[in-house]
Parts: sequence; C-alpha cells; structure tokens
Amino acid sequence: MKAGIHPQYHEVTITCACGAQYKTRSTRKQIAVEICSNCHPYFTGKQKLVDTAGRVERFRRKYGQTAEKK
Repeated sequence: MKAGIHPQYHEVTITCACGAQYKTRSTRKQIAVEICSNCHPYFTGKQKLVDTAGRVERFRRKYGQTAEKK
C-alpha cells in the first residue's frame, strides 16, 4: 500500500434511534441510524402483512387457501 493515499479508519460506535449501539470501524467519525436489527419489525417478529387492494385475499381464493382451513 502506498502511504498517504488511503483514508484513516477509526473505531466508531453506530447508534440507533432505539438506543442500541454497535462498535465498528469506519472513515466517518460517528454514525447514527434510524433502524437496526434490534428494532426492525422483520428481525423482531412483529412484521405485519400489508394487504393493499385485497391481493392476499384474491391469492387465497384463487389457490383455495382460507383462514378457516388453518
């Protein structure tokens, strides 16, 4: 590696809006994010299926899957 042409890496803490903190290395001095794996609905298991225009119901009718069978 040539000297003087590469950015300086610093140990930084990524801070989420929920309060979670992660240590990493970056060229930036600090990193703030709005959502992380601690609070994202996909990772917490609280994800909701958004049904726009009845697409899920239409799929269930087409392929014979109803809520009563489950």
